[in-house]
Amino acid sequence: MKYFTQKEFACKCGCGFDSIDHELVQVLDAIREHFDIPCRVNSGCRCEAHNTAVGGAPRSQHLLGKAADIVFQDIPPAVVAEVAIRLGATGTKVYKTFTHVDVRDGNEWHA
Repeated sequence: MKYFTQKEFACKCGCGFDSIDHELVQVLDAIREHFDIPCRVNSGCRCEAHNTAVGGAPRSQHLLGKAADIVFQDIPPAVVAEVAIRLGATGTKVYKTFTHVDVRDGNEWHA
């Protein structure tokens, strides 16, 4: 990890789940390097209980440590998603205040 710490990806419930996917970290490092400003991880790994509590999808990539919701100050989430796709993300979703980025297996998914 060039720009992130393991702790940033830990499940927010405090259960200790922090097994983040290496490929995801590589993509996030590349995105961070592209913008050359700090990136905040809103959500990384999620255990099943926490995923349910926050309204996550039943088959969320967060459950596998293959997803992160990220924010770059003053950069629109849609711009972050475009860069993420270009740099290897296979799943993205644009929200009002953050961008979901993942490295799911199989078909790409962008919403």
